[in-house]
Amino acid sequence: MKVAAAYIRVSTDDQVEFSPDSQLEKIKIYAEKNQILLPKEFIFVDEGISGRKTKNRPAFNEMIGLAKHKPKPFDVILVWKFSRFARNREDSIVYKSMLRKEHNVDVVSVSEDIGNDKLSILIEAIIEAMDEFYSINLAEEVKRGMTEKAKRGGVLSIPGFGYKVENGEYIVVPDEAEIIRKVFYDYVNGKGLLTIAKALNAMGIKTHRGNKIENRTVEYWLNNPLYIGKTRWNPDGKLSRNYTADTAIITDGSHEPIIDTETWDKAQKKMQEQKARFKKFFNSDREGLSHWLTGILRCEKCGKVLSYQSGYFGCSERSRGKCDGVGYIKAEKAAKIILGILSDIELPNVELDFAESDFEAEVNSNDDSIIIKTQLQRLEIRLERIKLAYEDGADTLEEYKGNKKSILDEMEKLKEMLEITVENKAEEEHRIDKKELRRLTEILNDADVDNVEKNNMVRTIFKEIIKGGKDGKVLKCVFWKR
Repeated sequence: MKVAAAYIRVSTDDQVEFSPDSQLEKIKIYAEKNQILLPKEFIFVDEGISGRKTKNRPAFNEMIGLAKHKPKPFDVILVWKFSRFARNREDSIVYKSMLRKEHNVDVVSVSEDIGNDKLSILIEAIIEAMDEFYSINLAEEVKRGMTEKAKRGGVLSIPGFGYKVENGEYIVVPDEAEIIRKVFYDYVNGKGLLTIAKALNAMGIKTHRGNKIENRTVEYWLNNPLYIGKTRWNPDGKLSRNYTADTAIITDGSHEPIIDTETWDKAQKKMQEQKARFKKFFNSDREGLSHWLTGILRCEKCGKVLSYQSGYFGCSERSRGKCDGVGYIKAEKAAKIILGILSDIELPNVELDFAESDFEAEVNSNDDSIIIKTQLQRLEIRLERIKLAYEDGADTLEEYKGNKKSILDEMEKLKEMLEITVENKAEEEHRIDKKELRRLTEILNDADVDNVEKNNMVRTIFKEIIKGGKDGKVLKCVFWKR
């Protein structure tokens, strides 16, 4: 008796005819009729996944990997239609050819009887070509429809953080909207992306997908015109952090904005200034940066950036005889001095200065305590729910105690944060914030953060660090004025 594997794939959840259960039912009927054994462990399902690319289908790849074992675990792969196996002719030919020629495993469609003669090869090819045509044509029709909807400012995707969708409209979620306002306020008033992300994570804030907040999450929010009442869609695919792509369609929406235009413009201006300021170094795709101080240290005599080599930062002009300054320093020593300054340690031979920025932050005050209090309210609701679950017999006493302790611990941390927030509220300054310096020190000492990220973070605090003085032993640290 032949042994079969079943492969099932659905692209959408709303097609009952194509549902996993309906596909499996037809496959089982075929297997029983043809006396083919179909073990449960050989049923592979990919739900909500396109058939255009096999690399994105985990169950498919698991099945193919198993088929390569010796001895082969099954003789045939049963599918409801060939389109379930692949909608890309190249993938279909490659995998079917490999399975048949190298492992003697056939792929059979239980609803498309093409026979076993030489004509069946042509019929199968025609079916696959039609499936691929249908897939490409459908994608084009969907794209055309979404483009027209984008021009009207309609809802095109899952709602951004701060909104939900009801009756085809974006509706503001007050608690989340407060967080978005905090993000814009903090950024406009001098905090970096990573600092903002860490603060939100400390409060227990999660994305709509339940993930932690990353610096690129904050960057996306700051660049999302949804928050000023507009919609954005790129017909050519994902923006990939190119938020000003020429192909993107930005239209006035009908939803309520969370951020006012003035605040939005200030955030955009600051981002443009930062990118211009760090034009050479702002690219997050750089690899192999040798040291996090690269491009920041300068020679006082000639003004050239000190280059890094063999553990030292040195003036290239001096090495060529064009500069008579003492522009070289051991990288380890320079890093130690900078970390000392950031740690608020008084060091000799260090001068501090502040550079003016064209950007002036003037945004209404935003209170972190509002968000923390909201998180505490949510935890109180969870506390009540687990109590009800215990009283209804859904949880054991041990489970209730464990859940209660976890929530109370989290609440205690938030209450401590709330106290600190209230205490520090009156002490905020627009120059160099000591808390910011401590956070930067933590990042620079974190072995898991690469030199590129560290370099970008340092540049948000320091304009430059100048090596000079009469004896060449003075470091002048120039901070950006907040």
